[in-house]
Amino acid sequence: MSNQLMQRGQQWLEELLLLANLPTGVQATTEEVSSDDEPPSYWLIIDETKLTPDQIQQLIGKEGAALDALQYLANSILNLNQEKAQQASYTIELDGYRVRRQAELRALADSAAQKVRQTGDEFELRSLSSAERRQIHTFLKESEDLESLSRGQEPERCLVVRLRSQNE
Repeated sequence: MSNQLMQRGQQWLEELLLLANLPTGVQATTEEVSSDDEPPSYWLIIDETKLTPDQIQQLIGKEGAALDALQYLANSILNLNQEKAQQASYTIELDGYRVRRQAELRALADSAAQKVRQTGDEFELRSLSSAERRQIHTFLKESEDLESLSRGQEPERCLVVRLRSQNE
C-alpha cells in the first residue's frame, strides 16, 4: 500500500511539472515515521539537473514560499477525499533547500532555547511559515524544561519559546 502512495505522489508531481513546462524527473523516498498513528511520510525530490538556475529559483521562490505552496498543494490534493489509511505526508525537495532550511531551523530552535534558559524570558520567532513553526515545535517537544506555542494571527503569527513553568 505505502509503495502505491509514494508512486502516486511521484506521478502527481511529475505531471504537474510537465504541465508547467518543466519536464524533469522526481525521485521518491520513504521517511521514517516516529509513531504508528502518523501517516506514512515521503520525500519527493525534484531532479534539478534538467532545470536552469532560474527555474530552480522560481520553483523554490522567495524564502521557499513557492516550494511551500507546491508542497501544500500536493498534500491537499493527494489526501483529498482519501480514507485515513490512504493518506500520506509529502515533503517536496529541490536543490537541497529543505535539508539546508531544516538545519537552519534546528539552529534557530537551539539558539532560542539557549536564550530562554539563560534569561528566563520568552523568546519570539517571527517570519516563519506554519510548516516551519511546526518543525520547531517538533524540535522543542523533546525538551523537558521548555515549551513552544504559536501566538497571533497570520501573517504576523509567531512562535514563542518559554520555560514550562511560565503561564501566559
